[in-house]
Amino acid sequence: MLWVKAFHIVFMVTWFAGLFYLPRLFVYHALCEDAPGDARFKTMERKLYYGIMTPGAVLTVIFGLWLVVDYAWAAYSHAGWLHLKMMLVLLLIGYHVYCGFLLAAFRRGENRHSHKFYRILNEIPVLFLIAIVILVVVKPF
Repeated sequence: MLWVKAFHIVFMVTWFAGLFYLPRLFVYHALCEDAPGDARFKTMERKLYYGIMTPGAVLTVIFGLWLVVDYAWAAYSHAGWLHLKMMLVLLLIGYHVYCGFLLAAFRRGENRHSHKFYRILNEIPVLFLIAIVILVVVKPF
């Protein structure tokens, strides 16, 4: 099970790297005013989202569920920290999907947000990461 846990952590780090970087790319993309730069950002964002973030998210969830099943859900059925962590992961998946909608808007040339919006959006995964790590390590409930 240590291998499963190790891969869960590796893919979680991969996923979060993308969650941190994609909104930062959106910041710069929103400021971009030339066609070659726009095309470059579209390529970078697409490759990050579909080549790194989404596989990282899927594999994080798969290995996480494997851990829950292997450690027997019954043992964790009263573990409030795990329930809260799972809720946060579901919200994080929603954030991930929302980033996909933003990516699609950029791809169509229909971005409606300023670079300031994306700077704020860029901080959201940090809050999720802090909360999830504290729940897993401290297990406060």
